[in-house]
Amino acid sequence: MSLTTQNIFRLYCSGSSGPVLLLLHGGGHSALSWAVFTAVICSRISCRVVAMDLRAHGDTKVKNPEDLSADTMAKDVGKVVEALYGESPPPIMMIGHSMGGAIAVHTASANLVPSLLGLCVIDVVEGTAMDALNSMQNFLRSRPKTFKSLENAIEWSVKSGQIRNIESARVSMGGQVKKCEESANNPSVSNSIGEGIIEEEEEEGGAEESNKKRMKEDDQEVKKESFYTWRVELSKTEKYWDGWFRGLSALFLSCSVPKLLLLAGVDRLDKDLTIGQMQGKFQMQVLPQCGHAVHEDAPEKVADALATFMVRHKFTEFKEGFLC
Repeated sequence: MSLTTQNIFRLYCSGSSGPVLLLLHGGGHSALSWAVFTAVICSRISCRVVAMDLRAHGDTKVKNPEDLSADTMAKDVGKVVEALYGESPPPIMMIGHSMGGAIAVHTASANLVPSLLGLCVIDVVEGTAMDALNSMQNFLRSRPKTFKSLENAIEWSVKSGQIRNIESARVSMGGQVKKCEESANNPSVSNSIGEGIIEEEEEEGGAEESNKKRMKEDDQEVKKESFYTWRVELSKTEKYWDGWFRGLSALFLSCSVPKLLLLAGVDRLDKDLTIGQMQGKFQMQVLPQCGHAVHEDAPEKVADALATFMVRHKFTEFKEGFLC
């Protein structure tokens, strides 16, 4: 989707009828993180899906990729909707995960999607998000900087618990990493992942010799193979984090459309949302046994929650033959 010659947004679309589900991914992720969820939700209800790579993410190319302010990204969403549908957009349900959830709230609050039906925010709450910012740089530093292959990146994402669903990880990690342009002898390449997937242990007697041989083979492979690194250097986006999340609970509660909040744990609620939930200002559902990437870890549960919410509000209908 070309907004201008210098601003080209990658969109993934599915479905031909029904309201549009506009999907906004989390920081560092891409629209591919919604792939498995999309297949499930389209089997449940009549809907169309539009998942977009936000600026500086995935395959989207913009003139100023360093500008990741909430205001700029919210305006991007509004411009994409306008470019897609003109002055008569269809009914739209906006769904965002983490950073994408914050951008969805900012977009809705600024009325940048005039045909907005409802809002679904996945695992982002102002209080816990602001508290987590202090430790975010440490978390980012703890991640491998590079991977020997895409398969290694997928392996790491599952073993580290970042994504707990291998089916989703196989699709979504391709949107999080890219082939390195650096020297093949980059010392920061993660060998721990390569070693972690070796399942067979050598016999004790030849272990040292075997290790030396494997290190030599690995070194030769290093010179031949491409490496993969993160598409987005999240540590460099720190100056925008406060703007994404501060005041988010009040903005969320002020949105006049029906709202659904999906959380990985009830402990994530902050004071404002706890009060708002008790007052019935939004619907909340907790999906246990999930990590932060709730829609990837449990795509069927998220699809069920969203489908039930949308049918209850008469935004759409269950597909014939689907038993809720």
